[in-house]
Amino acid sequence: MKIHFIGAAQTVTGSMHLLEINGKKLLLECGLFQGHRKEAYRRNRNFPFNCSEIDAVILSHAHIDHSGNLPHLIKAGFRGNIYTTHATAHLSNIMLLDSGHIQEYDVQYLNKKRARRGEPPIEPLYTQEDAARVAQHFHGCEYEERFSPIPGVEAHLVDAGHILGSASVVLDITENGREFRLWFSGDVGRPGLLLLRDPVFPKDADYLIMESTYGDKVKRVPDEAFKELREVVQKTISRGGKVIIPAFAVGRTQEIVYSLHKMIDAGDIPKIPVFVDSPLAIRASQIYRQHPECFDAETQEFIANDEHHNALGFNELSYTRSVEESKAINFVKEPFVVISASGMAEVGRILHHLKNHIGDSRNTILIISWQAPHTLGRRLAEREKQVRIFGKMYHRRAQVATIGGYSAHAGQDLLAQYALSTRDKLQKVFLVHGEPRGAEPLKKRLQQEGIPNVYYPTPGTVVEI
Repeated sequence: MKIHFIGAAQTVTGSMHLLEINGKKLLLECGLFQGHRKEAYRRNRNFPFNCSEIDAVILSHAHIDHSGNLPHLIKAGFRGNIYTTHATAHLSNIMLLDSGHIQEYDVQYLNKKRARRGEPPIEPLYTQEDAARVAQHFHGCEYEERFSPIPGVEAHLVDAGHILGSASVVLDITENGREFRLWFSGDVGRPGLLLLRDPVFPKDADYLIMESTYGDKVKRVPDEAFKELREVVQKTISRGGKVIIPAFAVGRTQEIVYSLHKMIDAGDIPKIPVFVDSPLAIRASQIYRQHPECFDAETQEFIANDEHHNALGFNELSYTRSVEESKAINFVKEPFVVISASGMAEVGRILHHLKNHIGDSRNTILIISWQAPHTLGRRLAEREKQVRIFGKMYHRRAQVATIGGYSAHAGQDLLAQYALSTRDKLQKVFLVHGEPRGAEPLKKRLQQEGIPNVYYPTPGTVVEI
């Protein structure tokens, strides 16, 4: 067997690992590389293999850095099955369509600039029409269901506890008379996250390909984030203000909605309006409701006892689908919470809510996820007094609060436990999906804990097993 480390090697984006087994080719993930525009354009357009020769794909979860280049893979000649959980297939359908829309919009904007410079137009990486074709390739699986993506490989998926439908991939391989197990972690979640079950740890793995995104971090207990959210909402309401939350459409939005539902039911906060104002988040929330089999026991019990029998629905909650409904939120006088995309406050409806509420000291802008440098979200998290929105400078009088405990990624302690759970049989660990600052401390920790063969492959590395 050969492992080609193509994407998410010494970085956290563009996840893609190619396995050559018994003369067949199996691709783990097909994510978009996200970074500087020119580099991203080049890397996403040029696969380092013949797409028509890929026999099958296994997808761990729906995030775009893991799934986002599937439309281009098919456009370039792939004709096989994409194995994943049912929930991931459903989420990926809407996220890829959204990605196709963004690809078209970005190219339209760029081509206007290129035309002014006398340069020829460029084509989008893929369109919404291309993205829609992915659905016919999905082969949905239950957790623990056995399937054979290529000859000599028996596979099954286990819960990774990261987002709805997320999975780790277990491959039992027979090749040249040898039998061994390769375990691919995907993105590992954390115990105690709202809605979802805890991640399943490796068992009897000979080789482990494991993410290392936060291999340098000690993560806080999720319960602390819930308490901090409650305190922020309570304080803002007490001064007559509104809470504005930029949030990613899949995962974070649903966690916040469920948290607020629990707080209102418990009487911890008043029954104030809560708005989810993001078309993608609304579609994602519908898919969450269609897959209660992915929820943990606590959420199942909550749904059974709740008067609405719905973790993501309650009387005070409104999903605003139309632009008119979105605009109407800004005329609500009493305190409310609005959750809107994008998560880094760069595009989308959140910009209108920030523009309309940033100047009132009673309000709170709540940052609940990591913010990339040079984004509006980062400038707000750093509490800059002057920020630019839609090209105009605004003086920030609203309070800014940050909560770091909602991350859906495991930290160093859990990642170490993850690898150590199969230490007795483990021969090699390959750290992926992590920058050096995350991977190197984790590599050192694993070696100190008694796992000597830990590797951090560079892009393009080929390992033969």
